[in-house]
Amino acid sequence: MTTTNFAPRKGMSEAEIASTVEDILAEASLTEKVAMMSGRGFFQDFADSGKKWGARPYRAGAGCERLGVPALWFTDGPRGVARGQSTCFPVTMARGAAWDRDLERRVGEAMAIEIRAQDCNLTGAVCINLLRHPGWGRAQETYGEDPFHVGELGAALATGIQTHNVLATVKHFAMNSIENARFKIDVRCDARTLREVYLAHFKRVLDAGCASVMSAYNKVNGEYCGQNRDLLTNILRHEWGFTGFVHSDWIRGVYEPYGAAAGLDIENPEPIHFGAKLVGAVKSGTIEPTVVDTACRRILRTLYRFAAAEDPLEEYPLALVASEAHRALAREAAEKSAVLLTNNATLPLAKTSKIALFGKLAALVNTGDHGSSRVDAPYVITPLQGIADYLGTPGLQISGDESDCKAASQAARDADAAIVVVGYTAKDEGEYIPGEVNLGQEQNVTRGPVARGGDRDRLRLPDEQIALIKAVAATNAKTIVVIIAGSAVIVEEWRANVGAILQTFYAGMEGGHALARLIYGDVSPSGKLPFSVARDESDYPFFDKNADSITYGPYHGYTLFDREQTEPAFAFGHGLSYASFTYRALRARRSASGIEAQISVRNDGAVQADEIVQLYIGFPGVTVERPKRLLRGFERISLKPGETRSVHFTIPDSDLCYWNEASATWVQETGEHSVMVGGSSRREDLKRVTITL
Repeated sequence: MTTTNFAPRKGMSEAEIASTVEDILAEASLTEKVAMMSGRGFFQDFADSGKKWGARPYRAGAGCERLGVPALWFTDGPRGVARGQSTCFPVTMARGAAWDRDLERRVGEAMAIEIRAQDCNLTGAVCINLLRHPGWGRAQETYGEDPFHVGELGAALATGIQTHNVLATVKHFAMNSIENARFKIDVRCDARTLREVYLAHFKRVLDAGCASVMSAYNKVNGEYCGQNRDLLTNILRHEWGFTGFVHSDWIRGVYEPYGAAAGLDIENPEPIHFGAKLVGAVKSGTIEPTVVDTACRRILRTLYRFAAAEDPLEEYPLALVASEAHRALAREAAEKSAVLLTNNATLPLAKTSKIALFGKLAALVNTGDHGSSRVDAPYVITPLQGIADYLGTPGLQISGDESDCKAASQAARDADAAIVVVGYTAKDEGEYIPGEVNLGQEQNVTRGPVARGGDRDRLRLPDEQIALIKAVAATNAKTIVVIIAGSAVIVEEWRANVGAILQTFYAGMEGGHALARLIYGDVSPSGKLPFSVARDESDYPFFDKNADSITYGPYHGYTLFDREQTEPAFAFGHGLSYASFTYRALRARRSASGIEAQISVRNDGAVQADEIVQLYIGFPGVTVERPKRLLRGFERISLKPGETRSVHFTIPDSDLCYWNEASATWVQETGEHSVMVGGSSRREDLKRVTITL
């Protein structure tokens, strides 16, 4: 067999790439082509690395040594690179609370630089499954509950990643929002709900140029996502015109060779079905040879396009990993993402205040779950260390914790202010790793690997943490509660007792430093909730983490609260500041392609601060029922005291349409539309004008 080198080279044109790919397909054998449709070596590499997730790049498809075809080398994850000792950014949900496209693009660029420096070219960092219920264990890996918001930030991250010629994967396609049952659950919904609610953000990210898609483990309408022809071919390729490749999730993502004919291009991490079984299916006539050629063509054209592009940097040395600039970016993200939920004249603290710090989590390294998104950072600044560094008191100690609430209450009495750090860890929420799957989790002496992570069992804090908050607040009116969690936490039984509540999520390696700067007023909190916080668990949609089947309707989050006329504890988009903002002069007009709107925002406070300006559209709702309002624009702005700025929005017609199931097309309803702009989704926080379309 002859050997020709078809390796990509910098500067190849699209025509040259297409020609080279066809030459590869003509030269490669069926076995070589099928080998490009799967990863390989994962389990051996994982074992050789001592079962350390991300210790080595994972070969995730493509590659043919005989022909000089390079491979795809994969790494996770959403809060940084799951390789080496990389920069650990705040989790995706935290960055969702920042509502900052530019920040997210820069985080993507930093991730890509560290990916390139560590020998990978494909990343699963763009996780955008919708938060339907806050009990979802992997809520921390996505941006929030609203498709528009999630799509905008996912597109920004993918754009940043691909700036440095790393292929971004958007995941998990589709409707993955229950963790424990993800391998078996069948999620059912109608065509309209699917497109308007659960796929809209995927299309936004792919329209931004994201190179690849990772299929989900679950079923959608009776078929596993990894072999769901309606998702992978009819919608993804035919409706949306996607030309990149689709690869499976790890370990249980494919069930039979038919997945290739349904539109799956790569099986990861090993060729269980896309190996000898697929070769046999082609030879027996069960699967057409063109299926394999089409998959390889999609894989190779995408891979070569990135490999041939000029790099923004001349080189990507290891010294760029966790660099000073990236650490500063991690702190910026942590500062911008913290959400001030309540503040009764308590924050910011004076630097001369005598403080007492409480809670076991205050001194715990706690950056998020321990599944595929884990990042092994060179250091992590805890809340205790961050405050000690800020005050210049290295001997600062925790004054009490959950183990002795009485002693904590006594200690709080003598402080000017008390800071109580509460929330969750990877034991409470995160990626569910079953006991029979060994990914290096803790071991039981007699039973082997222990299952970990998964969906939350409750939406309130642990009882011992609630007792600690109440005990401390009973003797100190200036009690500040810092919540570490991946999504919403119900706070009704204690919120009235405390002076302030600040949710910092899992804030990354610089989270402790960011916390100190926030509570002492060096920066004003500016995050806004990317989800709704209920007063009671029953206000959320039904959730069963062990369900075999579930039906999703079109309403959840703020659209459900609006429809049911239920008042949340904290609305979607809520977040307080050390400044105050006035909105005025809202205007809207019909343009040739949609709606144009503008509003003026003034900082009436005494400090410079950022505000997140949110635009919602209300629809006629006569032809079909629609949500009372939907987010259709947002901008983060920074204002000095007394400064006014005009904010402009353009809402295209495509963002006003609904999916007509009868005609299988997008339709714009005529009639009176409301344009609402303000600082949260709460009706009282929104200015409103109407416009007829």
